[in-house]
Order: sequence, then structure tokens, then C-alpha cells
Amino acid sequence: QVQLVESGGGLVQAGGSLRLSCVVSSGSIFRFSIMGWYRQAPGKQRELVAAVTSSGSANYPDSVKGRFTISRDNDKNTVYLQMNSLKPEDTAVYYCSGNYYTGGKIWGQGTQVTVSS
Repeated sequence: QVQLVESGGGLVQAGGSLRLSCVVSSGSIFRFSIMGWYRQAPGKQRELVAAVTSSGSANYPDSVKGRFTISRDNDKNTVYLQMNSLKPEDTAVYYCSGNYYTGGKIWGQGTQVTVSS
């Protein structure tokens, strides 16, 4: 069964950087038309922070544009989220997602990112 396994979260000071990784295990990243990163802060809805298509086209909401970069390494079945200039409001659980070409979506288990002021 295909799983998405995230890593790289942690505690960082405001202005710092983190890189999250999402490995597609027991399957191929080529199953997915779109890979994305979402986040959910306490008491808030889950929101998209970055997405990348199979051709490498990426999009971001204004809240992270210019600070976050999503990339994918097809050889390693891995998607990354480079987060720079982190702010306390970036604190959340970050989830990796994959949209199947055939329909449906799967999620990783999440990784906590905490940004201290």
C-alpha cells in the first residue's frame, strides 16, 4: 500500500529555515498528478501551502510566496518543502498529499513545525 512519510519538522526561531521531506513509500511518485503540502494550525482549517505537478509547475498562496519552495525528486520518490524566513504564524502540523491520476487523494501522517518568536 502506498504511503506518504513526512520528516523534517521541528522547532526553529523566527527568521530561520526548515526543509520538509515527503517520501512516497511502497509505490512510485509517478502515480500522482499533483503533490502538495498543506498545514493545519490549532483551531484552523487545513490550508494548501504549496503544490507541484508532475511536470514541475508549482503554485503557492500569497502567505508563503517568496518564502517557501516546493520541489520533487522523481528518482528518490520524494517531495521537498524548503521553508525560509519562517514566522510564528507558520506554526502548524504540515501534511504531504498526493492526488492520484485515477482520482482520489492520500495524506501523510503530518509533521509538526513550531516557530518561536
